[in-house]
Amino acid sequence: MNASIQRNLAIAAGPTLFLLLFFIIPTTGLSKEISSVIALGAWMLTWWITEPLPIAITSLLPLIVLPALGISSMSETAQPYGDPVIFLFMGGFILALALEKYHLHQRIALNLIRMTGTSGNGIILGFMLATALISMWISNTATAIMMLPIAASVTNLIAKDLSLEQDDRFKNFSTGLMLAIAYASSIGGIATIIGTPPNVVMVGHVKRIYGTDVGFADWMIVGVPLMILALASCYLIITKILFRNRLSNIPGSKELIENKLKELGPVSGMEKKVLIIFGITSFLWIFKQLINKVIGFGLLDDTSIAILGAVLMFLLPAASEETKARGLLEWSDMKNMQWGILLLFGGGMALAGGMEKSGLVEKIGGYFRENQISGAVLIFSLTFISMALTELMSNVALVTIFVPVVFGIAEGAGINPIYLALPVTFAASCAFMMPISTPPNAILFASGYIKMKDMIKTGLLLNLFCLAIIFVLAITIMEAVF
Repeated sequence: MNASIQRNLAIAAGPTLFLLLFFIIPTTGLSKEISSVIALGAWMLTWWITEPLPIAITSLLPLIVLPALGISSMSETAQPYGDPVIFLFMGGFILALALEKYHLHQRIALNLIRMTGTSGNGIILGFMLATALISMWISNTATAIMMLPIAASVTNLIAKDLSLEQDDRFKNFSTGLMLAIAYASSIGGIATIIGTPPNVVMVGHVKRIYGTDVGFADWMIVGVPLMILALASCYLIITKILFRNRLSNIPGSKELIENKLKELGPVSGMEKKVLIIFGITSFLWIFKQLINKVIGFGLLDDTSIAILGAVLMFLLPAASEETKARGLLEWSDMKNMQWGILLLFGGGMALAGGMEKSGLVEKIGGYFRENQISGAVLIFSLTFISMALTELMSNVALVTIFVPVVFGIAEGAGINPIYLALPVTFAASCAFMMPISTPPNAILFASGYIKMKDMIKTGLLLNLFCLAIIFVLAITIMEAVF
């Protein structure tokens, strides 16, 4: 079947499914409003998965459907597209653009790799730590793209050095290294609100539906331990269980890293300025509550801090003579901004608002009020479901659709909604089993060093480790923080 026919079928599938559900669901006794929102969610999900249109364009459907069906007015529907949490992520995007423009993320990564040694396991550890640290702040896809050529250079060194009798050692090292980078790209994003889009979607849902802020520091209190434990599990699985490489030293690897650092040259004044702004922004995010308490009023919130950092990137002049009249960033740099993701957030939150207003969330809550289930069972079950679904669909789409449903379950069970929504959101970033599950998986799989069976068995084992870690953190640290 050619691409044009596939696209046309995918386009037709969305509205067809919408119409079927729109007319069939009311026969089950549910209201017209609830039926309409479920049908809209199915339409959007169909197009998000098949992508006959850009994901961002699909995210505009609520602006057409919700007002037309009388579920909410145009102004009410459009409001989520300008939600403060969208500007929080936009500010984070701009900070990431500056890191990438001046190659600061690459310098940080190379220095971390240099610190962990030249053994096979040491190099894998260095790449994992560098990848996760960078992915806490910039796109996991961009991180994977950056790390792949460096990793490929290291594997080429080994291929030249090892004899044919040592092919298993080379295979285990190269496979383990590429898997480690793919997984660390996703794991790193768990640690901060701006680390990956699903985190921002969940925070936006909490803010819009409950008027509650999930603080940057509060998120990190749970997210950073989860990241560390997940990375440790990943390292253990790759280097001690599945892909033992037994390489005590890799000749030439140290020189390779040093040469790449030399190519970057000495740290420039522009890099220093970017690092200072980034440091100030991170400091304000982490200590926001303490600062507000000291000054006696709520001067700072996460969004205003993100926009402050973004504005400073344009305000501070670049250090070189040629560009001294210009800022560290210019408007032309914004062509690399992921504008579509911001529309995706808005569409997701508009759909969630429709779920709330139609009574769907309350309906789900009522079911769980009548059928009492313990909080621990709900956390484990919903986390498992999220982890299974994220292997097959976009984690952003999953969180967009699933978290409002989770809120209804939490309300019905009498549980703090964050206790259920946060583990579900974390689990949505644990897509480790297939190349199609995340862009980093696909990028590193394309290196040619990973076989499908290796990714499936490693990803499955890592999923089980992460499921246990998320569950334990959910019933311990998370309950104490939120």
